Amino acid sequence: MHGSGSIETAKAGGGTPDLPRPPSPRPQEAPLGPLATLFVLRRNPVETWTKAHYEKPILLGNSILGMTAVVTDPKAIRRVLSENAGNYRKDWLQRRVLSPGLGEGLLTVEGEAWKVQRRTLAPLFTPKTVAGFTDTMVAASETLIARWQRQRPGRVIDVHAEMGRATLDVLSRTIFSDGIGEKPQEFMRIFSDYLQSIGSLDPVDLFNLPSFVPRMNHLKNRAALGFFKEAVEAIIVKRRARLESDPQSTPRDLLTLLLEAADPETQDHLSEDEVYANVLTFIGAGHETTANALTWSLYLLSLAPDWGERLAAEADAAFAGPAETLVDRLVQTRAVIEEAMRLYPPVASLTREAIDADDLCGRRIRKGTLVMMPPWLLHRHRLLWDNPDHFDPRRFLPGAREKIDRFAYLPFGAGPRICIGATFALQEGCILLAAIMRHFRLEHVESHEVVPVQRVTLRPKDGMPMILRRRVRA
Repeated sequence: MHGSGSIETAKAGGGTPDLPRPPSPRPQEAPLGPLATLFVLRRNPVETWTKAHYEKPILLGNSILGMTAVVTDPKAIRRVLSENAGNYRKDWLQRRVLSPGLGEGLLTVEGEAWKVQRRTLAPLFTPKTVAGFTDTMVAASETLIARWQRQRPGRVIDVHAEMGRATLDVLSRTIFSDGIGEKPQEFMRIFSDYLQSIGSLDPVDLFNLPSFVPRMNHLKNRAALGFFKEAVEAIIVKRRARLESDPQSTPRDLLTLLLEAADPETQDHLSEDEVYANVLTFIGAGHETTANALTWSLYLLSLAPDWGERLAAEADAAFAGPAETLVDRLVQTRAVIEEAMRLYPPVASLTREAIDADDLCGRRIRKGTLVMMPPWLLHRHRLLWDNPDHFDPRRFLPGAREKIDRFAYLPFGAGPRICIGATFALQEGCILLAAIMRHFRLEHVESHEVVPVQRVTLRPKDGMPMILRRRVRA
């Protein structure tokens, strides 16, 4: 770790305040050997990268995953994810890790099946549909604020757990208005533990052994998968019955829209398995990743009190205006979240497998090559960012945001497979963060070492304990 978890600063130009440098794994001096790579991949994949990965546009060679190209050149990434996307599919490792739990949903499915699902689900996440959830998200933020106001000032809370609870509330109000089963907190705890477990890569998967070879992660997660299946199927059955018996009073949330969704070309509805898989995908995307982004945002703001004051003032003014344009007024709040997702991207790894040969950065990419475009590397690359390891939300303010190459910043991916819920996540994140900063200050507990750990998502190891302070209002 840089400074063993201590915070460094760097002078910014123009006489502005020092920029905090939050903790991150120190790059390796040279590539690790096979056994060391296997060990570190299981422990924390973001610790495998070398200095060269942060400085070169492409590194090509053999690894324990086979022929691998680590690509951080935006033009090459544009080719993989957009211009020649048909030549690059989700790789075998992603499918092995995610499919047993998430099934054949939008996140994991390929080919024509993916196209059908994307067409069918796109209307659920239009800007107009998402904007319609503003009042509901504000109500969830008010519940969070009321709960924190009952806490004793100066109390230490686990912000990571609290953000999980808040995003679960948003999830319940906007996607599953009838609730997530009888024990929602247990559901989300088990789901979070499940993502933590499958994110610890199984050596059997790393060596691409046949699917009939037992995976320890799969064996450990059988009970969790059974719990998910029973809970989600109960939610779906209950909603279908309500739609049939009393459609007029059925909430028009995302679950109803999902059950009613039809392919605009064929008018076919999703199968039961597809509905189930996408419900779990919505839970993962609408809860875990957003909770992590908010956790990292609050931690980074504790290192930069001046930005905390700016967000508090912005929130006071924004919440005084009409709800329908609330998020449009949270410009600095969004900049902080985007900078937090640059430093700590919700999903730190993005990979594809080359179906046929191609050329990237003037290098020949053979058929079957694993093409890695890790947002963790891309967002901290020395050729793409000034002070790449430092927290500086000014990068994402109007006038500067437009100068960032579209394929140099990928918190939600890019191209045809860009995250369908990106607008939803940003709206939710802005509203929750603004509400918090309007009423509270959070201070990092100095004795707690902050360590980003990559599983399926990038989360803080051992949570994020912070001291809760009420904001003194003028």
